[in-house]
Amino acid sequence: MNLGLTGRVAIVAAASKGLGRAVAEELAREGARVAICARTASTLAETAAHIQKTTGQEVFDQALNVTDSTGVAAFVADVEARLGRIDICVTNSGGPPSNVFKNTPPEAWRTAFDQLLMSTIYFAKETLPRMQKNKWGRLITITSSVVKQPVDGLLLSNSLRAAVTGLARTLANEYAADGITVNNVCPGYTRTARLDGLASAISARTGSKTEEVFAGWEREIPAGRLGTPQEFAAVVAFLASERASYVNGVSLALDGGLVRSQL
Repeated sequence: MNLGLTGRVAIVAAASKGLGRAVAEELAREGARVAICARTASTLAETAAHIQKTTGQEVFDQALNVTDSTGVAAFVADVEARLGRIDICVTNSGGPPSNVFKNTPPEAWRTAFDQLLMSTIYFAKETLPRMQKNKWGRLITITSSVVKQPVDGLLLSNSLRAAVTGLARTLANEYAADGITVNNVCPGYTRTARLDGLASAISARTGSKTEEVFAGWEREIPAGRLGTPQEFAAVVAFLASERASYVNGVSLALDGGLVRSQL
């Protein structure tokens, strides 16, 4: 299937590793010119070099904290100046730490608010007007299956990713007439360093072995296994494509059947 991504310019945030890296590589493999950002310059440069080598596509990388509104604005402007336009923006950030309500201090809420919600707002504010000028665009937010089915111990993620979902659904209504779609992708248990960290945190809190934590997750999933970043990235690439022009305002769970709701 030709996704029509050749020559499109895509921004992928927090793309030095994990799901963001997989998405950036998949978009580049489909012919997009990719711009990536993350906090650690050395890891980001290594990722950019790997993607460029394996796909043959141009990759622009810039170290950036996605909670810095000024930095996000400068990055988006630099991408436009270097690559000529902005067609696709995939928002992403690291997840907040696992905790329960009674042990979560007020400052942790503020940090998670900036990390999850405000970072999405900053990228939307900078990229949507540019997409409007071209009458074509894709804004895709990487959230989590917790927006459909909360996970015990992920208080901050359960709460604030839901706000990102509400934002995206509203933007989908406001920008649809401009040829722009806005969708959420909601990964379930996907084998990344983030999931390894969560397993370690649960192990420390409960006394269970990390392999027991993973086995418990796999039992919850009808598919009987964890997802891979590459499986996730393939769906994001489709949502970013010409073929997905009538998919708008959805929150798509990519979880092997974990979420049991009918919608």
